[in-house]
Amino acid sequence: MGTRVAARQVLRWAVTNATSSVFSPLRGGRRPLQPLCTGCRFLCSSSSQNTLQQHNHEVGPQSRKPVTELSLHSLVDMGFTDSQSEQIYEATSNLRGGSAARHALSTLTALFVLGLNPSTVLRLLEKCPELYTINESQLQQRIGNMRKLGLVEGSLQRVVSYYPQILTVPVKTVKSVVLFLREKCQFTVQQVTDILRDSPTVVLEKRGQLEYKFQYAYFRMGVKQAWMVKSRYFRFSLDEVRCRHCFLERRGLYQTPDKKGQTLIINPKLDDIFNVDEDGFLTHVANASAEEFEVFGKLLAREWQEEQHQHGSVEADSDDDEDEEDEENEETAGKGGYMKRRKK
Repeated sequence: MGTRVAARQVLRWAVTNATSSVFSPLRGGRRPLQPLCTGCRFLCSSSSQNTLQQHNHEVGPQSRKPVTELSLHSLVDMGFTDSQSEQIYEATSNLRGGSAARHALSTLTALFVLGLNPSTVLRLLEKCPELYTINESQLQQRIGNMRKLGLVEGSLQRVVSYYPQILTVPVKTVKSVVLFLREKCQFTVQQVTDILRDSPTVVLEKRGQLEYKFQYAYFRMGVKQAWMVKSRYFRFSLDEVRCRHCFLERRGLYQTPDKKGQTLIINPKLDDIFNVDEDGFLTHVANASAEEFEVFGKLLAREWQEEQHQHGSVEADSDDDEDEEDEENEETAGKGGYMKRRKK
């Protein structure tokens, strides 16, 4: 329902923009009659497109020039307030190059078609101004790809609202991350969809860091894929994961399960470790003070720096030979690395 209302809103603006002369308050002068923008094509039904094509034919050849930028008047017609229109107009003007002015219309149209209201659209553009520079074809492909990956209506809107940067990521990159999660990490199709919905930042995370984060939870903490997904594990940074886990481990409050998945103590759940603020973590899980945790964090950071310095040359050599190793050798090397850290 929301998508239909948004589509009608953009269509109404487009028809108004096509049939009336618009004055641009910041540029001055009279602007010739403009047709429906190319960015509106994908939101219209075939019958609507036929009607608009007939209207454009009646207006005349002069109106066939595509709209390449927005005026304050046209932004207000799309549903933005005067102040919001000024913000968007100023943002497109300040961005370097002409791509923002050329693609602003298709960007706004695509976001409206998703069912987002003007206030939400403005907030997304403030969080991710790069969206102004993406052309219509790329936006359609990326949104379509997310739908194919299982992000249906509702979930798709929440993902874009939470992390609009996902629309700046090429389809090829997203597919590569999905393939890695499916084949290397052995997540199911539905689990991958849940990860993209709850932790969309994985699409821009460095592959090595993403792999290490998975292996850390799987081998070092003994956490299976289902619990990683349920706890939204991939939302947290690697430093935060290691710091909280090591703090509990060295206090005797967390133990890596053996080969049978058994421990001598009852480990706290991932939700209790990560899905709480620092005060909640220290009070209800670690039973420690903020000062203790702060000092531990500094000492642990120093340990990591020394470890990276000692093993830097070894890691560089292993990277050169990585392509020549088979999957069995890679898995063995990963386990060995984590076992070394656990013995410390």
